[in-house]
Amino acid sequence: MQSTKKITRAMELIAGSRIVRAQARVQAAVPYSDAITEVVRDLAATGAGTSSPLLMPRPEIRTVAHVVITADRGLCGGYNSSVLRAAEGSMRANAELGRDYRLILVGRKAESYFRYRDYRIADSFTGFDDPPSYENARSVAAVIEQPFLSGECDLVEVIYTRFVSSSSQEVVDRPLMPLDQEALEGGDARPDPGLDGSVAPSYDFEPSADAILERLLPRYVEARIYAALLNACASEHAERQRAMKAATDNADDLMTRLSRIMNRARQDSITTEIMEIAGGAEALRDDGDHSRNEPDDFLAFSSNQSV
Repeated sequence: MQSTKKITRAMELIAGSRIVRAQARVQAAVPYSDAITEVVRDLAATGAGTSSPLLMPRPEIRTVAHVVITADRGLCGGYNSSVLRAAEGSMRANAELGRDYRLILVGRKAESYFRYRDYRIADSFTGFDDPPSYENARSVAAVIEQPFLSGECDLVEVIYTRFVSSSSQEVVDRPLMPLDQEALEGGDARPDPGLDGSVAPSYDFEPSADAILERLLPRYVEARIYAALLNACASEHAERQRAMKAATDNADDLMTRLSRIMNRARQDSITTEIMEIAGGAEALRDDGDHSRNEPDDFLAFSSNQSV
């Protein structure tokens, strides 16, 4: 138990040290995400990209692609199970509407979970860097953009854990493609537009707005996936720190309770032995008194016979 406590304590400290760096990486990715979101919003506001499949919603949704982001390892509380439950819930909801599914899995936990239950897995990614790199996000984006553009799937959703703070994380299910106005106005760590009363400026684009948007939309998708990977990584460390702290505290409580039980049992054993020794000594003392009285009784009996 003591060795287990040392392991969980070490894992808690390691996760705690990684949270700060992971949170810094999430914040460092915000300016790029904000900038590319603003440019895409401005381009869409000019009417550009009206024929782009990444901006135009499909008239009928037949297949939904689910990008599920989990961890490669466990020992992080309910982090993986929460994402998996959300993914299965989304799949069931779409199945009730008569929609098929397509699974793109990130993390060994998601892959083993859905493979064990015989789900059809289109693509899976494991062994990403810690922290995840932009190339990792580009790899995921590459396998979902082409099926969407070719019509194999009509809607792409990304399911991951959003990092709010070290003590708060939430599982989110967000549409990724096509990009609607709500998706452009939302995003990770971006405030809602218009709250400060500012007016969006007008721009002249060179080359055309359509050409820029066509090049920019894939980058926007990559940026959103990268933000999701960073949020998931930070959330994993936060969940692992809490889980290992709870395990360490439980080990302390368990050792305290077991020590009390063992001490009580040892005291009961000692008390029993002392009582046995005292009883044995008392019995020996009674036997000794009886032995000393035996000659007097014999003499008295002899005298009576003589008379």
